Amino acid sequence: MDKRARSDLFRNRLQKAMELKGDTQSSLARKTGADRSTLSQILAGTTPRLPNGQLVAQCANSLGVSADWLLGLSDQPDSLEQILEQAMTMVDAPRALIDAQIFAWHQKAAGYKIRHVPSGLPDMVKIRSMLEWEYAPSLGHTIDLAIASAEDRLNWMRQAQSDYEIALPIHELQAFARAEGYYSGCPRQIRIEQLKHLAQLTAQLYPVMRFSLFDARKIYSAPITIFGPLRAVIYLGQKYLVFRVPDRIQALSQHFDGLIREAEIGTRELPAFIGALLQQIDATPD
Repeated sequence: MDKRARSDLFRNRLQKAMELKGDTQSSLARKTGADRSTLSQILAGTTPRLPNGQLVAQCANSLGVSADWLLGLSDQPDSLEQILEQAMTMVDAPRALIDAQIFAWHQKAAGYKIRHVPSGLPDMVKIRSMLEWEYAPSLGHTIDLAIASAEDRLNWMRQAQSDYEIALPIHELQAFARAEGYYSGCPRQIRIEQLKHLAQLTAQLYPVMRFSLFDARKIYSAPITIFGPLRAVIYLGQKYLVFRVPDRIQALSQHFDGLIREAEIGTRELPAFIGALLQQIDATPD
């Protein structure tokens, strides 16, 4: 780009940024400490010369845009701070059945493939008695309303024309079957009915919903959900860490693909694996 073309581009972008910010020449001169006549010459296009680096930086900072964008070195007008803020954010993760934020992300990703590494058994595959056992301590008397609302949302998710690929550590299902760890105290009958429901559901919904079980001793994953090309979300506990930049989403998608490649059990083998867990429950005295 020659000197005149770059000067014209700088002037046009500076004017656009001023209009969006609602700044006049006087107000921009006051904020930047620049001479009004200097700004007038730049905006009038009477000189092909670009302003010095200090003035460019001051204008960019005052108008909330990047200096590279003003100079035509980038097509991204946002400042670095804005880019980082958009690229990664922290969102509250309430202890609730399919919270409003997660459901909104599912709605926006309708039709896209959704990859999911849950923190435990996914809510969308749980039977009502399992949900009651798990959430009653935190939701109290509102548990019935919460489950009714969750069931409506789960039904929507199942009909949203999104493919779901779920990767779960093998030990999670084993711990559930044995009522160990997080699932300690879960009644025997609930565990039996839940495992049977999971086997039936994966058979009914295949290939729209696919389950893979991986060995966490060989490969590990934090709980993550990848909503197509739109966003990738890492579950931290009380917060979601949300990524929107394509290369970050792609990197987490590749991580998920690695879990699938290393999976010990796929959807087709899952019924037999669940059958073995049910036999273990039957063989275990109450």
